[in-house]
Amino acid sequence: MPPTATYHCAHVTGRVETKLRWSLTADDRERDALLGLAEDCPGATVT
Repeated sequence: MPPTATYHCAHVTGRVETKLRWSLTADDRERDALLGLAEDCPGATVT
């Protein structure tokens, strides 16, 4: 995660967007981590 909290949501959405764009997988641990982080980003969207 970026050291500045204001970039956390952008980092999480960017990671998910990249995984979706390239059809990359996530294991259970990564999926749970991303879901947990995304809970702090209620207005974020993934395109």
